[in-house]
Amino acid sequence: MSKVARLAKAAVVASGVAAGLVAGVCALVAPRRKNEGVAETWEGLSTYRYAHRGLHDNQSPAPENSLAAFRLAREWGYGSELDVHLTADGQLVVIHDSRLQRACGVDGVVEEKTMAGLADLRLFGTQEGIPTFAQVLEVYEHADGPCPPLVVELKTHDGNYAQLAERAMEELDAHNVPYCVESFDPRVLWWLRHNRPEVVRGQLSENFLLDKDSDLDFARGATHGALLCNVFARPDFVAYRHDHRRRAAVWLACNLLGARLVTWTIKSPVELAEVEAAGGVGIFEGFEPGPRKQEA
Repeated sequence: MSKVARLAKAAVVASGVAAGLVAGVCALVAPRRKNEGVAETWEGLSTYRYAHRGLHDNQSPAPENSLAAFRLAREWGYGSELDVHLTADGQLVVIHDSRLQRACGVDGVVEEKTMAGLADLRLFGTQEGIPTFAQVLEVYEHADGPCPPLVVELKTHDGNYAQLAERAMEELDAHNVPYCVESFDPRVLWWLRHNRPEVVRGQLSENFLLDKDSDLDFARGATHGALLCNVFARPDFVAYRHDHRRRAAVWLACNLLGARLVTWTIKSPVELAEVEAAGGVGIFEGFEPGPRKQEA
């Protein structure tokens, strides 16, 4: 075999290997296959803007994840992103951190407390307590006018993903509020995939290797950040950290393979306009952009 022939054969082999690798990665990061029910639900979800942890200001009487913040978001016509935890006695509460120090100024972990143990705590020095998930749903359900959707993030702790997901779905079923569910924990999406396939589900992620506060080790951080767990989660949307979103895995999942894109946390009108112009949905904080204009 001539040198030219050998080079040509090597090039064919190399291109075949490369194509195989690309196909393999696509298979791993691909979202759920087309589902008409999900597409219809997403059309409604994507016409709103979402206030991060409600329309909040932690230096005001309406701190993050408080009923006051959710009431303000509802009044302004925004959907809200919120964080749901499962207490030691099986109840659902809305607060961002499992550890109570930042929000409430006390030691302890939400999942190790009962509802009674959380009842007297106050958020960021205000009069606002930690709301139950049901109370937040009622803010949206019972207000006048069209009901904006909620982006419900399920915060797992010590492997409680199945119990948390099941309890959250029971509460959502009991209220007439449009919603989608997201989580950093792909096991939540796996549970929804097998138990509640009609629910629009999203994989939260970021470049964990750039996040100094991440508690994931290198292997898990690299795997989760590259969306490789989509292979068993099969999300409908990817909710990626806004300043980390320009990654090959995000482009593959959203631009090539059809996942919807949500980005967080958007801090300016310019960033929000950029995301929406590309067909994405923004979760914003620190400014009031007004409701999303609908196309004629």
